[in-house]
Amino acid sequence: MRAVVAVLLFVTAVHAGLWGIFRDKEQAPDFTGLLPSVSYAPFEGTAHPDVDNIPNADKIRADMKKLSTMTRAIRLYSSTGGVEMVPPIAAEFGLKVTVGAWIDKNADRNEREIQSAINLAKRNSNVIGIVVGNETIYRGEQKVDDLIELIKRVKKSVNVPVTTGEIWNIWRDNPQLAYSVDFIAAHVLPYWENFSDTQAVDQAVYIYQLLRDKFPGKRIMIAEFGWPSQGYNLRNADPGPFEQAVVLRNFVSRAEAIGMEYNIVEAIDQPWKFFEGGVGPYWGILNAAREPKFSWTGPVVNENYWKLAAVALLVGILLSLPILRLNRPTVMQSLVLSAAANGVGAWVATVFAYWTDHYFVFGSAFALTLGLILLVPLVLIAMARIEEIAAIALGRSPRRLLVNGHSEGLAVAGNATTFPKVSIHIPAYFEPPEMLKQTLDAISRLDYPNFECVVIINNTPDPEFWQPIQDHCRALGERFKFINAEQVKGFKAGALRIAMDRTAADAEIIGIIDADYVVQPNWLKELVPVFADPRVGLMQAPQDHRDGDRSLMHYIMNGEYAGFFDIGMVQRNEANAIIVHGTMCLIRRAAMDMAGGWAGDTICEDTDLGLAIIEHGWLTHYTNTRYGHGLLPDTYEAYKKQRHRWAYGGFQIVKKHWRRFLPGASRLSPDQRREFTLGWLNWLGAESLGVLVAILNLIWVPIVAFADIAIPDKILTLPIIAAFVVSLVHFLVLYRLRVHIKAGQMLGAMIAAMSVQWTVSRAVAQGLITEHLPFARTSKGGLSRMSIEFQAFWEAVIGVLLLVGAVVLVVMNNSKQVREIYVFAAVLVLESLPFLSAVAIATLETSRLNAFAFWRNSAVRTAELIGLRPVTMPTAIGASPPVTSDIHREVN
Repeated sequence: MRAVVAVLLFVTAVHAGLWGIFRDKEQAPDFTGLLPSVSYAPFEGTAHPDVDNIPNADKIRADMKKLSTMTRAIRLYSSTGGVEMVPPIAAEFGLKVTVGAWIDKNADRNEREIQSAINLAKRNSNVIGIVVGNETIYRGEQKVDDLIELIKRVKKSVNVPVTTGEIWNIWRDNPQLAYSVDFIAAHVLPYWENFSDTQAVDQAVYIYQLLRDKFPGKRIMIAEFGWPSQGYNLRNADPGPFEQAVVLRNFVSRAEAIGMEYNIVEAIDQPWKFFEGGVGPYWGILNAAREPKFSWTGPVVNENYWKLAAVALLVGILLSLPILRLNRPTVMQSLVLSAAANGVGAWVATVFAYWTDHYFVFGSAFALTLGLILLVPLVLIAMARIEEIAAIALGRSPRRLLVNGHSEGLAVAGNATTFPKVSIHIPAYFEPPEMLKQTLDAISRLDYPNFECVVIINNTPDPEFWQPIQDHCRALGERFKFINAEQVKGFKAGALRIAMDRTAADAEIIGIIDADYVVQPNWLKELVPVFADPRVGLMQAPQDHRDGDRSLMHYIMNGEYAGFFDIGMVQRNEANAIIVHGTMCLIRRAAMDMAGGWAGDTICEDTDLGLAIIEHGWLTHYTNTRYGHGLLPDTYEAYKKQRHRWAYGGFQIVKKHWRRFLPGASRLSPDQRREFTLGWLNWLGAESLGVLVAILNLIWVPIVAFADIAIPDKILTLPIIAAFVVSLVHFLVLYRLRVHIKAGQMLGAMIAAMSVQWTVSRAVAQGLITEHLPFARTSKGGLSRMSIEFQAFWEAVIGVLLLVGAVVLVVMNNSKQVREIYVFAAVLVLESLPFLSAVAIATLETSRLNAFAFWRNSAVRTAELIGLRPVTMPTAIGASPPVTSDIHREVN
């Protein structure tokens, strides 16, 4: 334990050191004077000024008091809607004012703006100029000649300089506009022109000189220069708090040195400008709370950096504490888990920083909140998978696992001195008789002296299905009991209850196998001795299949099933928290009676009973030795229906048992509660979350692509990518370590596992709105016909839409090259993979590629074509036998 504590302290120290190493500190010229002018808008909150955002005199007075310590003048953009209060209040603090008149296509409003601007200039001696319109020509809301007429009109009415505010190239391209104003008020915003923060100041100085050369003798003012502190990159332009501070301090230093007139945009962040994209609200040198965003002297640093580091370290430590409860963790195992915990801590700190440094309208706040709510279980799932990777790859070997009847953690196993009676129950419903006969024949060959077999065929009135089985049971002898029960309620559980009524009174152990399972002779001989420990209530062996060579689809299905039994079940067994799966299962009769027997209120009666037995404190054991082999689902449709039944039944069990997971409600240990909770979250939750997040992202695509606002930030998209990578590593590493299959089958198993995401999510959704669905038998034995319907229609629709969404995002983003949009597009592609996997398997099932003969013939033909094997030359009927000829031999 001391070694584990040392590892946790070491990882925490490394984490703290990384925060120290990566702390940003930038150098920039100091500025100790007053800025000549800053743009000011007296609005607060996220409401647009035209809707409901009327300033009041007290707020304006507080702003002017604050700004008077930072600037000599302010620039306004309007003269109505409460803004007209600013000039007289500014005068109280010695601030000069450049008045603005907002000009657009609304003639009535334009008239009110012009009259108010004129009146403000006449009545307030601190007004030093009027700007008629702001980027009016750039927005296409006025023609140049019409704007010139408005400027001339204002010039005639006031004694202060009059101009208009336009982007610098508008001035360059419209010299008549420049000659009509008293001075040129040029907007130079390098961010919007895709210049990087290191190029921004040089670009502004270059434009300033260009305008001076273009209009010699004309007064030139850079009426807008700034850099956003948050938002998204625009090609090479990266916003950020450090970038803003360095750019503005460098600009002011250069401007003062060359005598440039300038105005900084803007004084205070304007959250209502969310319609200007991600950067719109973040141009202020003060935040919306009127606090400075950076210092104008000294190194540029993040004042809250160490607070964020403390949050990251604290979360990392808290998430690392459960490692201390693990059973004999190794040093490397603890190292990986602690590193993952601290990684989550760093992400939490990033989320905290984002939340505190950004402004949210209702839509963006809702989207971020919903995204974080969905990410919490996603992060928990990823952590659980990392823990499983660490346990299997770096932890200690399993102690409770039975291998060929023996286990390190069992005192008695595989050493039968007594033979308690076992009653083997085989429920059957419309099962192929020949298949069931093979199952019974295998039972008859068991190397165990004391057993009986109860075969119950339920709700199968057709004698072609039950009569041959009845006859076969008679032929096999008195050990085999046959029951043909009709109108049985409670699905499979109802049939098993009837079988219990016909079970021998002296049977101590109940064995359950499916009708398609052929068991090995040593099944009971090697596993029954486990019950010599009176605390053991249940012994589970894995499922396996004997028809994996039917087709390529069945081959990969078989590989997919194997993962659960060789990985998950082995690990759960260490915590005495296995999942009972209804075949190859041995149950102590006393444990079954204590748990209430077979319940018919779920369609996964086996898992339900197993959990009830565990809740009563019985021990369970598991072996990954194959003692029986069944049949795979006949079709992909049957495979999906089986998975749907398991998921729906699993969700029923969650609803039925969750109260027993509360403290003191059952004899479940903390480890058992944890295993079952994480197991459900890892299976039902992961698949459902995957579909839900994919659909929500699809809805978000047009907002990102066309509305140009609120695109997902990396705190939402990168965790999705990280979770996908963890899932991929989890699958590949654990399969390579625990599941003994070839690489090709492993790849196919991964595709098969992903292909049921939509199926499982549908089952969970139905579990939320319904109480009971009918039991759906899995078609096996080759009697079912393939449906003519395409078995992955909705998966194809969603998968294609996700790919189309990714393409749309990339195409629409080509001009901006916002990195977060590319990341979002990549997320959509990743999210499409499970849906496309279903499409691939459904297509494979009906393709020639599904047949192994096709691949064997293709290999032979390829070998013949490249000369690796001789070619048999065809002959005519009645001719002499064919002659094998070497295709490389020269023919004379």
